[in-house]
Amino acid sequence: MTEKEKMLAGQLYDPADDELVALRQKAHRLSKEYNDTLETQEAEREAIMRELLPGASENAYLQGPVQFDYGCFTDIGENSYANFNFTALDCAPVKIGSNVFMGPNVSLLTPVHPMRWQNRNLYRRADGTMTDREYARPITIEDDCWIAGNVTVCGGVTIGRGSVIGAGSVVTRDIPAGVFAAGNPCRVIRPIRDDEL
Repeated sequence: MTEKEKMLAGQLYDPADDELVALRQKAHRLSKEYNDTLETQEAEREAIMRELLPGASENAYLQGPVQFDYGCFTDIGENSYANFNFTALDCAPVKIGSNVFMGPNVSLLTPVHPMRWQNRNLYRRADGTMTDREYARPITIEDDCWIAGNVTVCGGVTIGRGSVIGAGSVVTRDIPAGVFAAGNPCRVIRPIRDDEL
């Protein structure tokens, strides 16, 4: 398997691999180019977004600034929106459904670093390059969710359809559909009622 294939399969991989470095450099450049545009530069923003996020719906909107590790491993559905300072470290697939709204400073973080330092610390490859080992777990945010400001979603998490995640939450495990959840670590507070706004 290539290092990219290992990464996407959730196995330990070498992030200093040439193919992965090139993909990250491209995504970092495109993120900066997007961030350097004004909201009124709609055509320029659209062109950058198509290249950075080929899996994004045409009417998804990212306020900017944004930061992606790869971009090409993130899908964003119809009518979805991210406010200022959206970060997606998409070392594993990130799937954002339709009609998902994300407040400022939302971070979707798929990378996972080994708990044991013996597997985590830098080491020298045979070619002399210093690198480390990491792995990643996918993130899925299903349709119709609201992710409030300053939320961090960790790798391996699925947030069920129509759920609301409260501001400042750190989501470390799956959240079922149709609930309000909040906290650090994030936990279900209550179901969303049919009679509320």
